[in-house]
Amino acid sequence: MDDNKENRMPLIGDNAPSFEAVTTQGKINFPEDYKGKWVILFSHPADFTPVCTTEFMTFASMMDEFKALNTELVGLSVDSLYAHIAWLRKIQELEWNGIKNAEVRFPLIEDIKMDVARKYGMIQPNASGTQAVRAVFVIDPEGKIRTILYYPLSTGRNFAEIKRIIIALQKADSDNCATPANWQPGDDVIVPTAGSCGTAKERMQTKDENTYCLDWFMCFRKENK
Repeated sequence: MDDNKENRMPLIGDNAPSFEAVTTQGKINFPEDYKGKWVILFSHPADFTPVCTTEFMTFASMMDEFKALNTELVGLSVDSLYAHIAWLRKIQELEWNGIKNAEVRFPLIEDIKMDVARKYGMIQPNASGTQAVRAVFVIDPEGKIRTILYYPLSTGRNFAEIKRIIIALQKADSDNCATPANWQPGDDVIVPTAGSCGTAKERMQTKDENTYCLDWFMCFRKENK
C-alpha cells in the first residue's frame, strides 16, 4: 500500500472518516454516535508517558466545561485496552498542577492495528512509526472536520486554546461572524466583508453604535454593548 495514501490526513471541511472501535467506555460507531454534538477527537503517543498523563489529567478536569459546550471528548492511542485501563486507574492516584483524583470518563480508543490512526493521518513516520503524534480534530454536529491541530511528541497541548476554538466556531456559526486574532468570549467580532462596492460604501457611511469599521473590508460588531 502507498504509505502517503495510507497516512493521508483528512482536511478541514471533509466528513470525519467513520470507524467502529473498542474503547474504555465500550464500543463506539464514529461519528454516527455523536451526531448533534461537537467532538474533540485527539490522539496521544502512548500510555504511561509523562506528557500524555498531564494532558489526560487536564482533559478529565475540564470534561464538564466541554460538556457545557455540547462537546464530547474521544481519545486514541495505539496501546491495548488493558494498558488504557491500567493507565487511567493510575492517573486517578496522581496529583499535578492542582488536579487530583482525575477520573477519565470519556472513551479512549484501542487502536493496536493503527487502523483509526491511519485514517486520520495520526501516524507520521518521520516523527514515529509506532506512535501517534498529538493530533486534535474538532468535528461539528454534522460530522464535518472544522479544525485540525498537530503537536510534536515532546509538546503538551494548550487546552485553554482548544476550548477557545470550540467557543469561537460556535460563535461564528450562530452569529454569522468571524473572530479576530487573540479573540476571547465577549470580545468584538468581525462582520462579513462587503460583497459589492455599493455595500462597502454604505457600510462606511452608516452610523451604527454597535458596529465600527477600520476600512471597507474590516468591520467589527461590538459584543459588550
